[in-house]
Amino acid sequence: MARVANSLAAVRAGVIGLAFAAGLAVAGGALAAPLTTVAKDDMTLGSPKAPVTVIEYASASCPHCARFNNDVFPAFKAKYIDTGKVRYVLREFLTPPTEVAAAGFITARCAGRDKYFTVVDQFFHGQAQMYQTGDVGANLMAAATAGGVSEPQLQACLNDKAANEALVARVKLYETRDHIQSTPTFVINGKTIEGETTLEKLDAAIGAAKPRRSWPGF
Repeated sequence: MARVANSLAAVRAGVIGLAFAAGLAVAGGALAAPLTTVAKDDMTLGSPKAPVTVIEYASASCPHCARFNNDVFPAFKAKYIDTGKVRYVLREFLTPPTEVAAAGFITARCAGRDKYFTVVDQFFHGQAQMYQTGDVGANLMAAATAGGVSEPQLQACLNDKAANEALVARVKLYETRDHIQSTPTFVINGKTIEGETTLEKLDAAIGAAKPRRSWPGF
């Protein structure tokens, strides 16, 4: 576990060190695709042919995001994603403590697409206890284990410079292109809802959404 803690420190240093460079890269180009386009590196659930796309910008360190995941998302998924009515996209954002958010998402991506949401869900469910105890490493390890990632694999992923660079670049893109300032933020077929929300509010927004014609993506 000490090695995980050391890797977390490396993530913190990497996120801070890479943020400026990533900001320059985003500012220099890479802004062509609209926010509603589902990109190759987006993590998604549900049918690409669903008439409504719900994009959530979330941070793994955000208590509001954890409450949505734990209390609202299961019913939302059963009602809309599992029935083919909605395609859900989770876009990773970093809020303080940014190194915790970054480590959570890097751990999830370390598990691969098939286990990504399993890891995110486990991390969110352990978030409150993590803040109570201050033991980030234990929550990371529990989330990694849920996704079939061993401690050596987790350590390697947290120390992966390319993974850190890619995450920071995505966050900078969302800040610059999509104007995201806080989490959670939801975009439903192009319409934005900011802040923690309920299933009832999502029902209304999805009901009012115009079916998308055809958004390019994957």
